[in-house]
Amino acid sequence: MHPSQIAAADYSYSLPEEKIAFHPAAQRDGSRLLIYKNGRITDSYFSQVAEQIPAGTLLVFNDTKVIEARLLFEKSTGSTIELFCLAPAEKYPDITTGLAQCGQVQWQCLVGGASKWKPGSILEKKIKHDAEEITIRAAMHSKGSGYFVIDFSWQPALLSFAEILHLAGAMPLPPYIRRKAADIDSERYQTIFARQEGSVAAPTASLHFTPGILSSFTEKKIATAFLTLHVGAGTFKPVKSETMAGHDMHSEYFDVPVSAIEQLIKQEGNPIIAVGTTALRTIESLYWAGVKLIKEDGGKNVPQMLHTGQWEPYEQNTDIPATDALQALLQWMKERKMRRLTGQTQLLIAPGYRFRFADALITNFHQPQSTLLLLVAALTGPDWKKIYAHALQQDYRFLSYGDSSLLWRGER
Repeated sequence: MHPSQIAAADYSYSLPEEKIAFHPAAQRDGSRLLIYKNGRITDSYFSQVAEQIPAGTLLVFNDTKVIEARLLFEKSTGSTIELFCLAPAEKYPDITTGLAQCGQVQWQCLVGGASKWKPGSILEKKIKHDAEEITIRAAMHSKGSGYFVIDFSWQPALLSFAEILHLAGAMPLPPYIRRKAADIDSERYQTIFARQEGSVAAPTASLHFTPGILSSFTEKKIATAFLTLHVGAGTFKPVKSETMAGHDMHSEYFDVPVSAIEQLIKQEGNPIIAVGTTALRTIESLYWAGVKLIKEDGGKNVPQMLHTGQWEPYEQNTDIPATDALQALLQWMKERKMRRLTGQTQLLIAPGYRFRFADALITNFHQPQSTLLLLVAALTGPDWKKIYAHALQQDYRFLSYGDSSLLWRGER
């Protein structure tokens, strides 16, 4: 069955509110860890995760950094309008370029309280920084599909938009965490290796890692690789259509260094574990990018911003080896003197998908009827129901600040 015909209702379960973690655990690695392997479920703690991973394994991490994407503007009437900064306007090639703009920028935003914002009026916010007053203005430019395009400007103009968000914005906690962001969220809704600014949601599977755990990998000869996928707000978008055919998968930017691609090639024949659904979607998207280059005469006419579509893997039958696809990417990058591969992916991984790289996944527990749960089901098969039933019965904490799991592919 083509994944577009999958009924979303078949990937649902009852999630009581008391099972949702609204605050982080006292210690990053203090969460529990569910292990699924060869159809068997066992329980452990995340502090012992290295004991569950064989030597010679490669763990792939997402080093994206969450930006303070929520800007609140208070009107003279006392009402508040919230601008949730999703992504730069289409005229910018990527998120990094958009964040680097000084003085003014155009951004795609969700607008909370849009009905209170009169056409033509300009929102204004003043903040203090180093004894200097900064004035931030926002004007409505146009309406897109599910978002507004906002013109931001600020003085002094020497500051970048990334700096403006850091000074004036708030951490964008997931919508199901119904509380205001607190000081602790600035640290704990960010991974310890976050480097590349651009996400509006954390790669939550990585929130459990500590310097001590990373050191334990080195001692056990477990390798690590880092790439970037900037997580968009679409990651929380529920599937509302009856079947997946009516669901538009969100598009997210990725940025992968040559070194990570080379590590994946060298890992052939040895286990690869994706840390989080974002890392998994990125490495699998690399395969389809390489296939595209091979099929299109080495990619001579392929634009440098690669794109993987939602249904792309399901619309072609290919047995091109994974390493061949990656070698094609490296050759294409070498010809263009590129040290990093950038692109966008809308890849929907659902039951029926054939994994090219990921042997296992470290991930939290996801919302019912979500594309993230479909990805888990694609990896574990029908046992996803058994895994989630066990987690609920054993009082695991769910969602972004919740407990973790190590899930090996179902056919292993």
